[in-house]
Amino acid sequence: MAAGKGSGKTSELQSERLRLLVCFLGVFVCYFYYGILQETITRGDYGTGETKEKFKYATTLVFIQCVINALFAKLLIQFFEKPKPDRTRSWLYGVCSLSYLGAMVSSNSALQFVNYPTQVLGKSCKPIPVMILGVTILRKKYPMSKYLCVLLIVGGVALFMYKPKKGLPGVDEHAFGFGEMLLLLSLTLDGLTGVAQDHMRVHFQTGSNQMMLNINLWSMLVLGAGVLWTGEVWEFLSFTDRYPSVLYNIVLFGLTSALGQSFIFMTVVSFGPLTCSIITTTRKFFTILGSVLIFGNTISGMQWVGTALVFLGLGLDAKFGKGPKKTTQ
Repeated sequence: MAAGKGSGKTSELQSERLRLLVCFLGVFVCYFYYGILQETITRGDYGTGETKEKFKYATTLVFIQCVINALFAKLLIQFFEKPKPDRTRSWLYGVCSLSYLGAMVSSNSALQFVNYPTQVLGKSCKPIPVMILGVTILRKKYPMSKYLCVLLIVGGVALFMYKPKKGLPGVDEHAFGFGEMLLLLSLTLDGLTGVAQDHMRVHFQTGSNQMMLNINLWSMLVLGAGVLWTGEVWEFLSFTDRYPSVLYNIVLFGLTSALGQSFIFMTVVSFGPLTCSIITTTRKFFTILGSVLIFGNTISGMQWVGTALVFLGLGLDAKFGKGPKKTTQ
């Protein structure tokens, strides 16, 4: 009997590890290409000579992204899930969508002032607000090993990207302050989104696809009203009429976002927002490291230290990292 219980626990543990691996690979592959498309769209030059233009329609871009995300989630629910009631409060979806889309719009807007590596550096600190807000709002208790692992990973990414002599490459000094503020806002909103998602996961057992569908539907309503009110949607349509090739990249951008987001929500529901933050932060690191290896860029001594810190953090989290302790209210 004891042997049967032991084998059952082993099988369940292996299943959990396989699910975590699938989540990590799904997030990594989808968002690797997503990052390339994002920088191509938002920082590319359109036109030639004096008629060169920049893409300045971050709100419309996020609106299209939310539409594709919602459609994708609806298809997953329709064909791959058994019908079950969703008891999550509608207002909670609404609050979560506000922080979620605010983080995306801020992050995309920041790319008009800073380059993609700088944005990656800023967003790599996402686990910190998730943990801080989780502790202060949800009163979670994380083991010290989890704090250590997160700090090692975030610190490693920061060291890898930091260039003390030349500063951050490709950054306009006059615009950096505003771009940095946008990244800070995005980071804070990411933390609030993580808290809301964790609350839904714990108290309402919200499914990943239901969470993805409803948050994106609420985001569509808010952003749709916004782009119509400001008139940005008409400027965007005029821009795509002048440069129709951008539509191809936007559709691919939305599809990679939808597929990647399904893995994101799967990770949040199965393992919590902190694990999700660690996965996405690690993905950003490997994206940067991959570009170094593929294009033959040199790595400084400080960047090698950052590389070692990230792998050390991953190894310690895999060996000692535990979920947050349950607390009684």
